Amino acid sequence: MTAVRYGLEGRTVLLTGAAGGIGQALARAFAAQGCRLLLLDREAAPLQALCEALAPLTEVHAAVCELGNDAAVAALARDLGARWGRLDVLVHNAGTEYPTPLDDTAPDANARWAALLDNNVTGMLRLTRALLPLLPRGASVICQSSIWGRIGVAGFSAYSASKHAVVGLTRSLALELGPRGIRVNAVCPGWVRTAAAMRSLAAMAAEQGRPEAEVERDLLARQAVPVMLAPEDLAGVFLFLASEGAAALTGQSLSASHGEVMA
Repeated sequence: MTAVRYGLEGRTVLLTGAAGGIGQALARAFAAQGCRLLLLDREAAPLQALCEALAPLTEVHAAVCELGNDAAVAALARDLGARWGRLDVLVHNAGTEYPTPLDDTAPDANARWAALLDNNVTGMLRLTRALLPLLPRGASVICQSSIWGRIGVAGFSAYSASKHAVVGLTRSLALELGPRGIRVNAVCPGWVRTAAAMRSLAAMAAEQGRPEAEVERDLLARQAVPVMLAPEDLAGVFLFLASEGAAALTGQSLSASHGEVMA
């Protein structure tokens, strides 16, 4: 956990996908900064366990919410407005990742492709729209993209397309919300040791007929620092973008990839 203070004490933060590996690391980081937290996820049990762990540090609440459901998102926004009346930091971390090869002939192949786009992109738009009345001047919106939103990846077209779309959404919302004094930025992580990333690595290895360790070694060799990131390594990037220290940044997509992507 970083010992750097970002001036976020007392800020209200909503974090989606909080029960996952990166989500839990971000929740702990914002809690350590003295932020009040509303943590969202589909999985109730790990979400509740995380809230109990963070309760000694700060005010923290949990909500199981399906971000693809308009009524559920509207109810969440009403509850948040009644509880805090404002939201200073909105972190769109929730996302889904699975292969979508072009030669997939399963009957549901197109539906699975579309569902991933809806989950990874439209969910961000739906939640931002519902929470917009609660975002004051000076608020920060942070969208989780990926370096796969900067490059193409064989076999993962839906995921890559969704993360490219997150970058475009970030830029467009930055222009729309800039006059209100609200900043919108994206983070594009590289390989982070999470369950989802390891499943993708395993799928790539299986497709190539190679050992997972060999594929991982080759992937990391593309980085300037050939070490896989841990979820905690991303925390400082999000805390900085949420802080007043990043006041000059909006519409930006920061690659956090140990130098795999440098543009």
